[in-house]
Amino acid sequence: MSTMKIIGINGFFTLVLLFSVSCNTQHSNMKSKTAAEILGNPRYEAISYGGYRKTTRDAQPSVAELKEDMKILHAMGIRIVRTYNVHLPQAANLLKAISELKVKNPDFEMYVMLGAWIDCLNAWTDKVVNHYVGSPRNEQEITKAVELANQYPDIVKIIAVGNEAMIRWQASYYVQPNIILKWVTHLQDLKKEGKLPNDLWITCSDDFASWGGGDTSYHNEDLEALIAAVDYISMHTYPFHNTHYNPAFWEITQEDAKDKTPRQLIDAVMLRARDFAVSQYNDVKKYMNSLGIEKPIHIGETGWATTSSGFYGRKGSHAADQYKQAAYYKLMRAWAKENGVSCFYFEAFDEPWKDAHNPKGSENHFGLMTVDGKAKYALWDMVDNGTFDELSRNGAPITKTFNRNKENVFISVLPPNILENSQN
Repeated sequence: MSTMKIIGINGFFTLVLLFSVSCNTQHSNMKSKTAAEILGNPRYEAISYGGYRKTTRDAQPSVAELKEDMKILHAMGIRIVRTYNVHLPQAANLLKAISELKVKNPDFEMYVMLGAWIDCLNAWTDKVVNHYVGSPRNEQEITKAVELANQYPDIVKIIAVGNEAMIRWQASYYVQPNIILKWVTHLQDLKKEGKLPNDLWITCSDDFASWGGGDTSYHNEDLEALIAAVDYISMHTYPFHNTHYNPAFWEITQEDAKDKTPRQLIDAVMLRARDFAVSQYNDVKKYMNSLGIEKPIHIGETGWATTSSGFYGRKGSHAADQYKQAAYYKLMRAWAKENGVSCFYFEAFDEPWKDAHNPKGSENHFGLMTVDGKAKYALWDMVDNGTFDELSRNGAPITKTFNRNKENVFISVLPPNILENSQN
């Protein structure tokens, strides 16, 4: 609703302008879709997003920088972005940026899966962590998420309670399922009470094992209750990491390698990586169905890093490079579309803060674009097709990596190691 003051004849054009802005805002809101309409919809591609350009999150992206990124993602066909917390300014500023873009252009459509970060007691401190008790500041995080969801109901379509907050290898902060269940139930109750939009979907975004798709030690009554309480399951799957930690699908036998070129070996193993991710998706679905529950399952995260100084580089599994990232990205996008699954691909842009002391650490390099706006090999076709014409990041036009030379892409590309004596 807009408020108009009585203004004289000389203010006629001001009145018209106010009316026009009001109509644009209403027109934009009329186009708003629900979570049920956009999740699993192939016209609404999803991506995980962090706009941090520096080696520290103390350098928060500005609203102008966030708008710059949203225009790039919109041009790519992205219509849903996932954030991770609300205790830093980025989330609120991102919603402001999207809102302003919608007012300026009613045809601009972008929705948000808003993350509320959840920690255990004493997480990120020098005190002994307690994984059975939630951090006191979890309540503040949920309260802020509620505030933003109500402030931007046309944009925020999902609230995710926690990110990898139940998986035990997140030793710094993980919690038990009952803590996530507590906040999911709270948000669902707010919906029933009319204190949140009724069509807002509530989930938790966590590793496939946390959702019951792996180690049976995760199976318990609280997890069963959580699966029943969420509107859909948001699960993570990372074949990239499993090239080191669980490499059976990645290994090449001498029989596999017989009469094949390195490129053929790589293409074959990337298909196996896709199938590995799909198998974890199916394992979660199988467990959910075993409980007599049927609801949507979408992929909250999956991705492939392009650089690694550690486990995934030349001295490790050989997984990290732009060719393999492009193959995985395209395979997962195709599978998701064919199966009505939203895939919040991880991630849009490289974020150098994640492993600030190791510039070549893999966690810094999951983006489809570099920090300075160079499109990695997965997006080269879009550059060629003019998708990013007149768009920029940090004031620079969107260009290709490797000085646009395709042959240079393959210099660092290696197939997985071939197992010795594999015929035995």
